[in-house]
Amino acid sequence: MPIRPLRGFIAAWRRHAAAIAAVMSCSTLLTGQEVAADAAPVSPPPAPRLDWRPCVQGSPFDCATAKVPLDYGKPGGRTIELAVVRRKATGPGRRVGTLFFNPGGPGGPGTVQMPQNYEFFPREVRERFDIVSWDPRGIGSSTAVNCFAGPQEAADWNASKPTGFPVGEEERTEFVAAYADLARRCERKDPELLSHVSTADTARDLDLLRRSVGEPQLNYYGISYGTILGATYANLFPGKVRAMTLDSNIRPGAWTNDASDDARLTTFLRIGSDRSAAATLNEFLDLCGSTTTARCAFSADTPEATRAKFGRLTQRLRKEPVDTWTYARTVAETVNSLYLVSGWADLAGRLEALWQGRVPEPTPLPPAPPVPEPNPYVGEEQAAAVLCGDSPNPRDPGVYPALEEASAARAGDTGRFWTWATAGCTAWPTSPDRYTGPWNKRTAHPILVVGTTYDPSTAYPNSPAMVEELADARLLTNEGYGHTALLNPSTCVQEHESRYFIDGTLPSAGTTCRQDTPPFSAPKPSGGVATGGGAMAGSAS
Repeated sequence: MPIRPLRGFIAAWRRHAAAIAAVMSCSTLLTGQEVAADAAPVSPPPAPRLDWRPCVQGSPFDCATAKVPLDYGKPGGRTIELAVVRRKATGPGRRVGTLFFNPGGPGGPGTVQMPQNYEFFPREVRERFDIVSWDPRGIGSSTAVNCFAGPQEAADWNASKPTGFPVGEEERTEFVAAYADLARRCERKDPELLSHVSTADTARDLDLLRRSVGEPQLNYYGISYGTILGATYANLFPGKVRAMTLDSNIRPGAWTNDASDDARLTTFLRIGSDRSAAATLNEFLDLCGSTTTARCAFSADTPEATRAKFGRLTQRLRKEPVDTWTYARTVAETVNSLYLVSGWADLAGRLEALWQGRVPEPTPLPPAPPVPEPNPYVGEEQAAAVLCGDSPNPRDPGVYPALEEASAARAGDTGRFWTWATAGCTAWPTSPDRYTGPWNKRTAHPILVVGTTYDPSTAYPNSPAMVEELADARLLTNEGYGHTALLNPSTCVQEHESRYFIDGTLPSAGTTCRQDTPPFSAPKPSGGVATGGGAMAGSAS
């Protein structure tokens, strides 16, 4: 969801190929007005006109800008812009309609990530649907939350805090102070925009975009945090759902912190990101130790020896970093690098370099997508503006050390990482507009929910829980590894998704698929960027 640390579910999308996409980012305890399902205006504003043009000369992608109300309670007031991208259906004469895609985060710029990951969509879906994505309000090339005067000021702020998560009292003080400073900067810069970047606002934008392309009902594919956006849309506009796939889910009740959850926990601890990341890391180490160093450079010949080797490495880095590779940075980048199975061999190479006392080679950047701005500003404040306004987190920084130790007791190093992923929300201003349910509005058509068993961010139990909370949904289990079935492909999952999107056919109850390429079994494919976008706490995602 997510998410998720906050540079996607945390994730420093910043075009790092495998992984800094973290999940979703932070959240904060809200005291503002909560929005009911019927809060949308009775008379919605007119649909914006989309003047499609090639994004750049010769590009197969078209770009447009949509103007939408900043405040749906005052549709005649200030407007903001949404950057939108489209790839037309490739099968002439066979088009079904338009499929909207959200790449997660929050903070994921769809105008970049959809073109970058277009080939991961099922072939039949690409043939039969125009695929449209957009930078949600507050993000990327849309009217964006940007709390700095320029790139250098943003870089200076980022350098003022520890990378990954804080270790020790001194670093905790620096970490908390940096995010308090960020919150103050953002409140000064554009408080009006900051108050209107909720998931509910984006769901209303999505409905206007649906109308703009002439669709009577919505076709939607959301991954990670995009599942919360999809669930919100489905309950604000239940009659407008034609087909909706939610991949790598966040349980809505955990996101909003319903009465069954402990109010003292953070978002990611409520959804089990720490435990899921620990389980996925153990699988990585076990599989690595079960193969040769030719396939996994970090292998120590057995699973047990490889797990022990990782433990010794992290202990050593606590005492003596390798250049800028501290213990916290290594843990954060390890979690992020588990998002894409295609990047596991590279992760093993980085860990082996650190084991040998060498600075790892930088991860190659993926090809720039054919869009006007292939690398827009996606600072951590963009993810924070959405997540800290939507999902409650402890506002007292003093509770985080105890939460960290409790999480580390059950999840080890990954628990420390995920605990601090939402610490930036402690000082974040409250939001007047968030959707808190109900989540069980009967939709016009059923929803398909996909969950992967070893997901380092959105733990698998969130997916069956999503099915339980929605009124009419079917679970498809993907036995595999990584964050989202979309970016860690399964032909089986793709076939079920294609049938569902094209003619509404759901998989049978209890259907299970498997990933196409197990880790370390073949050379990694090229292309693709992990989900997510802005986030907080270093390069988590």
